[in-house]
Amino acid sequence: MRELNVMSIQDFLAIPIGKYISNNLNFAVGLKRPPLVFGVNYFLRSAEGKFLNDVRDKAVWVKWMERRVHGDVGSIRTPTGLIPLYADVQALFTETLGKAYSQEDYVRQFTTRIPENLAKLDRVEKFYRAEVSDTPAELLEVLAAQRARLLEAQRLHGDYISPLALPVEKA
Repeated sequence: MRELNVMSIQDFLAIPIGKYISNNLNFAVGLKRPPLVFGVNYFLRSAEGKFLNDVRDKAVWVKWMERRVHGDVGSIRTPTGLIPLYADVQALFTETLGKAYSQEDYVRQFTTRIPENLAKLDRVEKFYRAEVSDTPAELLEVLAAQRARLLEAQRLHGDYISPLALPVEKA
């Protein structure tokens, strides 16, 4: 049976998880220009169990992040965060790796999967409520807000939302 490890760093923490989370939540307090935070799922698999990313694709995601930090690319707001525009990553695949990146691949990789996201929120919240006695209230508030956004998006768009169905935000 797989063990839930909500953070890959969890086994290496020298302080309680709740304190670690609090430190991260408070990191940007008072900063005029807080850093942008990015998440990448390199291990996303198809229904057949095949990885949707090639190991070299990481270079594209990192280049997109750099351009996002500098305001050179736009994004699409999803219930779980901002994602790249198809045209931007398509150009980066050509420029960086010399390979084509289809709109079908983009939709497969960036579709918002509401049921899967809600199930993950359930697992994470259960872990923090049961296993981490010093869980910061703010973390639970963030999880509740994300749940509310997912449920609203599900009500409006259904269980699976193509990135092409969501509005584009300027850089």
